Amino acid sequence: MDQVDFEPSQHWSSTVLKANENHLVGNDSTRQIFKPPILIRSGGGIYNFLYKLSLSSQDSGQVKVEGTNILGKLQITWRTNLGEPGRLQTQQILGTPIAHKDVELRLVEVPSVINLDRPFLVHLNLVNHTDGKLGPFEVFLSQNNSHEEKVVMINGLQTMALPQLEASGSTDFHLNLIATKLGVQRITGITVFDTQEKRNYDPLPDLEIFVDMD
Repeated sequence: MDQVDFEPSQHWSSTVLKANENHLVGNDSTRQIFKPPILIRSGGGIYNFLYKLSLSSQDSGQVKVEGTNILGKLQITWRTNLGEPGRLQTQQILGTPIAHKDVELRLVEVPSVINLDRPFLVHLNLVNHTDGKLGPFEVFLSQNNSHEEKVVMINGLQTMALPQLEASGSTDFHLNLIATKLGVQRITGITVFDTQEKRNYDPLPDLEIFVDMD
């Protein structure tokens, strides 16, 4: 085996992992990695290659990018026992399709100390992944279906208004919350509603916090 190259698509970068040397080697030095040639026995011989793929920096925040489930191609070159060269290039290798979100609500920061019956601020970020304006928005805590009393709730007005977001724009904001029970608790149901489109977006995943005595 002379060489095994992974050629990532335009949205990805790749790094080959060498377990036997416990370090990462960049894709641009792949030619040096596989010298001397790797010998693979006939009749079912196996040699494993492991690549780490990452979204390129310019695409890392753009969930909407089309075609990012196309990862790239493998190119393999080898020589037989008689020295005859061989070459194989695979078709495009596909990964799991990436979910495309029009609007994404992200957690930025939660206070390290949260006290019982004391207001605290959760720092959030709302991102518009579309090519057009969206909003205005409302942010609130939705009710779950279990009919359990919420231990963490909004402190003050139950709905926060946010302005329109420009195409590919984002905004940071703080949600004022209060916890009414000690111990490990969950913040659930932080939801964004587009008042123009009359549409709820996916709520923020549940957050675990620890509530202590003042």
